[in-house]
Formats: sequence, C-alpha cells, structure tokens
Amino acid sequence: MTHSIPETMIRSYKDLIVWQKSVLLARKVYEITEQFPSKEQFGITSQMQRAAISISSNIAEGRHRGSRKDFVKFLRIAYASANELETQIHIAKLLSHTKIFDYKELDSLLNEILRMLNSMIQKLKARS
Repeated sequence: MTHSIPETMIRSYKDLIVWQKSVLLARKVYEITEQFPSKEQFGITSQMQRAAISISSNIAEGRHRGSRKDFVKFLRIAYASANELETQIHIAKLLSHTKIFDYKELDSLLNEILRMLNSMIQKLKARS
C-alpha cells in the first residue's frame, strides 16, 4: 500500500511512503538473514535486523515528537541507521558464508529509502 498522500493529509507515520518502504525493507532483511548460518545469529544477522528495524522506528518516533526540528533529528537517525545497514550488507557480501545470497532487492530498496530520507530532511530543513 504505497500511495501518494499530500503532506497536509498525512495523519500518521503510517501514511509516509518512506515508512512503508522501510517496513518492507525490514521484512526483507529478516527473510534473507533467516537463511544465514546459525553461527551468525549474534553477529551480522542481529546487527542487520536491528539496523533495519531502527529505520522505520525512528521515522515513526520522529513524526510524532511534535516539532519539525525533532522530526528532522529522527529522520537523520533513520538515515544513519540506513547507512549502517548499507555497510552491514556490504560486509555480508564479502563473507564466504553469506556472500552467496542475492542482495539486489535489498540494495535497491535501501537506496530508494536513503534518497527519500535525504530529500525529506532537506525539504524540512528548508522550511525551518
């Protein structure tokens, strides 16, 4: 359910397309990391899952903090978490037991989210 809603009609973080895409990304991270070897459960698997969850969580928290300044702050945290996940995916691609997986969909979705977050941050900063 990713439809465009005018900003004035956004009532909840759930209406934000970037939040919807970040939830989808988290689900896809879980799907791929569930296939990782069990020895990675407390390593790259948990790191990737936590970073992925952090993106949508910070968008949600920031949206309901009450001020544009706080929202930008939490969007920046979400952006940082997305960059953290990007690094972890890069590392997973280098490890012999996790490089065998197809990361194209994750990469594409993550890049889209990074662009969306950056755009939102710039637009909200410009309005301040």
